[in-house]
Amino acid sequence: MANTHDAASNAELDFDVRACPSPAYVVDDALLRRNLERLGDVQAASGAKILLALKGFAMWDTFPLVRQYLVGTTASGQDEARLGFEAFGGEVHCFSPAFGDEEMGVVLRYADHLSFNSPSQWQHFRETVAAAPRRVSCGLRVNPEHSTGDVPLYDPCAPGSRLGTRARELSPEAMEGLEGLHFHTLCEQNSDDLESTLAAFEAKFGGYLADLAWVNFGGGHHITRDDYDIERLVRVIRNFRGRHPHLEVYLEPGEAIALNTGYLVCTVLDIVDNDGPIAILDTSATAHMPDVLEMPYRPEIIGGGEPGEKAHTYRLGGQTCLAGDIVGAYSFDAPLAIGDRLVFTDMAHYTMVKTTTFNGIRLPSICRIDETSRAIRTVKTFGYEDYRQRLS
Repeated sequence: MANTHDAASNAELDFDVRACPSPAYVVDDALLRRNLERLGDVQAASGAKILLALKGFAMWDTFPLVRQYLVGTTASGQDEARLGFEAFGGEVHCFSPAFGDEEMGVVLRYADHLSFNSPSQWQHFRETVAAAPRRVSCGLRVNPEHSTGDVPLYDPCAPGSRLGTRARELSPEAMEGLEGLHFHTLCEQNSDDLESTLAAFEAKFGGYLADLAWVNFGGGHHITRDDYDIERLVRVIRNFRGRHPHLEVYLEPGEAIALNTGYLVCTVLDIVDNDGPIAILDTSATAHMPDVLEMPYRPEIIGGGEPGEKAHTYRLGGQTCLAGDIVGAYSFDAPLAIGDRLVFTDMAHYTMVKTTTFNGIRLPSICRIDETSRAIRTVKTFGYEDYRQRLS
């Protein structure tokens, strides 16, 4: 039977938080479909094609649902390209800051579109691509040198960036044989930032567009966020396509697909005190939700508030030996107790794809909530062999 804190959580959720292993990532199919329908509407209204960026969300058990709406996947290397080809189908796009010779041999088995980071990489692999058994449309990632984000760690246009070719380093000779341009400059941003970035892109690289077949607007578009200006996005894309009607336009958000669709369910293992109560959880910030420390940010908890907002405040810490494995401070209406389940929100994207087994801590199980019955199905659990196989 659920205890008091679980009951408070369930009052805000329509699934049983005790019906899954702990810890577990739990993706809600109904919320995922809601995002996909919005993305499908954007495709229909704008004429652009939207790809699933596997670096953000690669839960392949959901791919039969996702491919009802999106045209394919975009990969960051050989293994993501293979997963997109084998588990999703449709178009497979691939970009890497640099490909190795052996990796390129694998990528060319699966990719339909390939974006190089520099003219030198294109020249190095040009003959290899031409000899590939399947046709691959190649492009170049460019740097519009137009920063719109607030966090330098996530800004590909920051001074000294290794990502993308600047206009001063490009020439018509270097573009010979390429069919597309790709820019990726945004991170969790709205369509006004895309509009200003696109203006910078056209100002610097517009002279090359007449001879191309496609342009990829990259990722970072927070299309499924409630305050995202979809009308502006559609207008920006349609206007661009009006100026360049021969170009296919792609967007490749990873986060927008799974934004606000999943949870991380975990359990309180112990409560200690050091200048206030600290709840030790069976999960970890550094191993299971690394963006909490890298971004950094403070995830929300169902039934939890800001420190001091509710009657009982705790710091929440993970199982690893890292002293800074702290998620943050939260307050609750009732005291926490050992065995309570806590539910972190928005834990579908950039979580499963970034987990580690540091300290030998096991990976969270992966679960899905049925759209209609609201029953939880456990898709995957992890154990000792998953840890052992990563080592030798």
